[in-house]
Amino acid sequence: MNIPFHKCVNRLIFISGLILFTLTGKSRNVNITDFGAVGNGIFINTTAFRNAVDTCHFTGGGTVTVPQGNYLTGTIVLRSDVNLHLEPGAVILGSPVLSDYFLNNEKVGLIYCENAENVSITGLGIIDGNGDIFMNLKEYKKIGPEGTQYCRQKEKFRVIEGVAQDGPVVPLERPNQMIIFSNCRNVTVSDVIIRNSPYWTLHLADVDGGIISDVKIYNNLLVPNNDGIDLTSCSNINVTGCDIRGGDDGFAITGYSHHFDLAGYKNIAHPSKNINVSNCNIVSRSSGIRIGGWDQNHMSNYNFSNINITNSNRGIVLTVRDSGSISDMHFQNINIETRLHTGDWWGNGEPVQVAVLRGTPGVPLGTIKNVYFSNIIAKSEAGIVVWSSEESEIENLHFRNVALKIMNSPMNSCAGGNFDLRPVSDTRFSLFEHEIPGFYAQGVKDLVIQNFRLEWDNQPHLFFTNGIKVDGFEGLAIYDFSGTSAPSNMQLPLVMLSNGKGFRTNLDKALVKSAR
Repeated sequence: MNIPFHKCVNRLIFISGLILFTLTGKSRNVNITDFGAVGNGIFINTTAFRNAVDTCHFTGGGTVTVPQGNYLTGTIVLRSDVNLHLEPGAVILGSPVLSDYFLNNEKVGLIYCENAENVSITGLGIIDGNGDIFMNLKEYKKIGPEGTQYCRQKEKFRVIEGVAQDGPVVPLERPNQMIIFSNCRNVTVSDVIIRNSPYWTLHLADVDGGIISDVKIYNNLLVPNNDGIDLTSCSNINVTGCDIRGGDDGFAITGYSHHFDLAGYKNIAHPSKNINVSNCNIVSRSSGIRIGGWDQNHMSNYNFSNINITNSNRGIVLTVRDSGSISDMHFQNINIETRLHTGDWWGNGEPVQVAVLRGTPGVPLGTIKNVYFSNIIAKSEAGIVVWSSEESEIENLHFRNVALKIMNSPMNSCAGGNFDLRPVSDTRFSLFEHEIPGFYAQGVKDLVIQNFRLEWDNQPHLFFTNGIKVDGFEGLAIYDFSGTSAPSNMQLPLVMLSNGKGFRTNLDKALVKSAR
């Protein structure tokens, strides 16, 4: 059999490198240039990366160093006991050719690692996904008539003549998750800048034990699905000091055991526990922090603290759409600034949204229980929304020391006065007309609102209503609430309650109206 010359050269480089590092004992630090890598931004370095990683792994593990330069490459496969280290001035640049992102006929992304342990990406260099290459930057996704049929503005929803959209642009065929760690143990990602992702940026799936620290993720705000950090069915993960800016969710932390046709999932049934996120800055056109989705695995023991979410569409979102449940979570010391956006982004300016609604048919729907929000300062263009369908429940939900100012929006006429609970299976609850109280809850058990301060920004629109409205509850406590009804509806009760039992408050009874 005749082997092409370039493949013979690659094999000789790998074999000679393996012998060299075995004999000299220098496998603790492998430089990709020793394997033929060229940092000119033109030469494709996929083989050089593969040979460097394999040599480091098979000779006992160590560091694969990427020196200063611009290294164009297809998929890099990481292995156990290997640290991919980017020196200052080093750039790993994703190939613009889609076929460079396939492993065993499966589409993946720029860096892929599975079934490994003690693996890391470190250093002060840059990983660039070359994402704009895989987008039609001149065309924007639109919400079709079926999507706007229940909203207040119908086909004119989020349409502002002569104003450029906030995205999302239309993706072409693109790679999958940019960096994937699948079914790994002891993963570390620190210090690097990751930018221009064409899809989810940093994805850990079924990972046990991980540290993500001081990572900067800078993505195009117009690009859909370029989430910052995705943790799916992971446990024992600590994230701190990260700066995340992108079109889609800043954090998406979920219990997926599978998710459409994406790489990295192994259909493992196990809970996701013990995740801590702190000291991060987030900008997102979707959600700053999203917990849950179409989850098969349960999620519990998550803590979020000292976080800024700014210039985003939604702040914190907890959603159950499948059999996976959410429980035992705490959000504290968080600043949130959200606004209405044009374009087909999920959500409509809510600082906090908690919702249980069916997405997947034929499964018992999960629940949300024991969730605590404390020391939250928010400026938004919509109110807090809590919504549970009748077939499930939200239980033991606490809001303590929350200050919310609802700002007037230049988009109120074209987008205000709606709830957006997407994704759900019943289109009536996807995007639909609804009044906007400062705090709205439906179908909740043991809801506590304590020391809640609400301000308004002189809104003239009549769809802004009560300070707090709760419909359908069992056990409700409202203490030390300071605020008013909306400026356009000052005659409405400050607190409006219906279809509930077990109400406790220290408010003046004249400020509360109850109805059945």
